[in-house]
Amino acid sequence: MLTGDSPGAVEEESPGQHLSAALVSDREGIWGRTIQPSTGAPAALRTDEAKPDVEASYGWLLGVWVLVGAFALLTLMASYRIGIPVRDPHGEVLRLRIALSIGLFVLLVLLDGAVRAGRHWRSRTGQVIRRRWTARRLTLALTGLLAYHLVYFCYHNLKSWDVFNRPRDDMLLAWDRWLFFGHDPAVLLHDLLGQHVAAYVLMVIYVSFSTLVSVSFVAAVVVPDRIRDGYVFMASMLWIWILGVGCYYLIPSLGPFDSAPEQFRGLPHMIIQQSQAALMVDRAHLLAHPQAADAFAAVSAFASLHVGVSAVLLLMARYYGLRRVTVAMTAYVAATVVATVYLGWHFAVDDVAGLMIAYLAVRFGRWMVYPAGASGRATSPFRLDQSGKWAGGVTRGRDLGDQPLPRTQ
Repeated sequence: MLTGDSPGAVEEESPGQHLSAALVSDREGIWGRTIQPSTGAPAALRTDEAKPDVEASYGWLLGVWVLVGAFALLTLMASYRIGIPVRDPHGEVLRLRIALSIGLFVLLVLLDGAVRAGRHWRSRTGQVIRRRWTARRLTLALTGLLAYHLVYFCYHNLKSWDVFNRPRDDMLLAWDRWLFFGHDPAVLLHDLLGQHVAAYVLMVIYVSFSTLVSVSFVAAVVVPDRIRDGYVFMASMLWIWILGVGCYYLIPSLGPFDSAPEQFRGLPHMIIQQSQAALMVDRAHLLAHPQAADAFAAVSAFASLHVGVSAVLLLMARYYGLRRVTVAMTAYVAATVVATVYLGWHFAVDDVAGLMIAYLAVRFGRWMVYPAGASGRATSPFRLDQSGKWAGGVTRGRDLGDQPLPRTQ
């Protein structure tokens, strides 16, 4: 953001500007490199130097694990109250997802190392990885992934037990009709977009969510020069799952595909309807046989976490200064809002709630890792050295991203 119109105006650089070389100016420092203005002579290859990534204290990390522990304790208390143990049916919620994350982590570490090694990546990637991935950084990255999966595991168990609460879909349906002047938003979208080609396009957008999330939170602990900056993303993701399941219990609901199925009979038969039918079968099984080892439900509508989590990704892209990713994610969030209503997964008010808790999640995540008013925090992974050239490192200031940096010419 530019401040002022004078020749001395400055541009605020956000902490993750280095996260994507392809998405920022080729004259900015990215992926650990210092890129000089062109002089006509070929620039010497520089391998990432594994910049110092140390912290004066780890109170922020303690806060993350206090949150994880508190949420786990809440889950165990709920389990005791309803008399159902926490479950990981077929290992799909915890074990398989941890294995997938470790595989993605290894792949992204190799890719990140190759990018940092530059033209001679074949011979230098291994050296870059060894110098960059110290025992400290590796421990922080892997424990961050563990924290995420523990919260996600607890979230799914609490979501499963929400089936014992009476759904209030009629109230949400009435709210939607009030907001749209007596009309159903899904029907309006069907009339506007049609019920064939748009259905398949929106289905692809909707099902892409899981892949996008699975890659993004692993990348958050791999790509940043300073892993604490990646923890802002991680903490925000912890909060969105926690706030989301809180909304499930605040207003239990199933979604318009169940409460108003007549609105969606004109859609072509797709994997969406199969998924919705399977979710209702799982719900009925848990209600009928709550002590069965495979009894596990996963259907709740308010708030939409497809929208909420996608909005967190958007806000984090903006926070890191990834301009093109921010534009792309803005379009993705908008399309996801349309898809959730069009396909019958959510009421429109569910999406509004998802956007609201996404904002709160990012605010809480930033505050947890970089508490407001604390001293000695990183304001940017870039700083200017004495010659005025970009150099890796950190600057200090009031809040993340608040320190204005001179604009490159």
